[in-house]
Parts: sequence; structure tokens; C-alpha cells
Amino acid sequence: MTSQAADRPDPVVASRRSKLTPEREQEFFDAVLDQVRECGYDAVTMEGVAASTRCSKSTLYRQWKTKPRFVAAALRSSRRVRFAGIDTGSLAEDLREVARCAAAWSAKDTKLHQALGHAVMQDEELARALREALIEPEIAALEEILRRGVERGEVAAGNPALPFIPAQLFGVLRVRPVLEGRYADPDYLVRFMEAAVLPALGLT
Repeated sequence: MTSQAADRPDPVVASRRSKLTPEREQEFFDAVLDQVRECGYDAVTMEGVAASTRCSKSTLYRQWKTKPRFVAAALRSSRRVRFAGIDTGSLAEDLREVARCAAAWSAKDTKLHQALGHAVMQDEELARALREALIEPEIAALEEILRRGVERGEVAAGNPALPFIPAQLFGVLRVRPVLEGRYADPDYLVRFMEAAVLPALGLT
């Protein structure tokens, strides 16, 4: 049997939608994202996730119909805003804390971004879910940190570096594994902030 045939829903039971508990649903979401990280998006199948979670493949199809929808739902379930609670009263210290916070989830999220790289270029819903879950909330929180720094007079509102801070941070998270074969750790990201970001904002 081909992998495509194995990943095809049962035509009889796929039309019936079962009720899952939130805990069971989260178990499915965690399983599919773990498999994406470890195996890559293309290698993940509904059958494989079903086997790892001890359920029928048809159960997954009843809920999510297709693999892209399933992964998109799993991404949205993982939405976290890690930068939202950062407010030390100092923009420079806030950005150092952003660096430490980003390093804490660097490996897990960067691996997921990398594994989804080609797929999100082909599937608009998947790309939108990735942005909504892992990118836009963090950018909004980071922009709020920068806004407070401007309001306190720590950096000029017209500083040309301000719009590029999110791109710098997310860029270095993605590129370090490519350039050095290692994920960005707290020491690396704090040094990056102090060497590249703070000087661009006129901070020390």
C-alpha cells in the first residue's frame, strides 16, 4: 500500500464527527507537531500520528479532514506570547530579557519553522496558522516593549532601527543553526542584543 493510500480517510466513517475531550485533542496536536519537528512536514502522515496516539486514522480525518488543516489547528493550539510579561522599566533590560526568553524556546520553535519551511510556501492556511501562532503574537509583544521605550524617552520615535528589531531577532534565531550548526542560546542572544540591537537604538 502506498503512503498516499494509507493516508486516505475511510469513506464511510470520515463523514461522522466525534467529540474529543480537550485533553485528547491536545494530545493529537502535540503528537503531530513533535513528528513535524523530528521527521519534517512531508514525512508526517495521519496514519503515523494515529499510530503514535493509539487512535484510528479515521478519527483524525473526522476532526480535521486533511493533514494541512490538522497541522494548522495544532499550530494555533500552541499559541503562546512569551514576550508579553516582560516589563522591567528599562528598554535595554527588556531587550536583554527578550533575548533570554527567546533562547528558552529557540530550539523547539526554530526546528518547527525549519520543518515547515517549504510547506508554508505552498499552503496559505498553514502559513497563516504559523504566523498567527508563533510569529505575530511575539512581534506584537516586542513592538509593545519598543513603544514603551519610546514613550519613556529612551529612544527617539523616528529611530530608523525600530522597525527592524523583530526581523533582526527572528532572523538570528533562524540563521544560527544554518551558519554554526547550533541553536541560539541565552549567552549568544544577549551578546547579539548588546552588540547589534542596543547600539542601533542608542542604548547601552
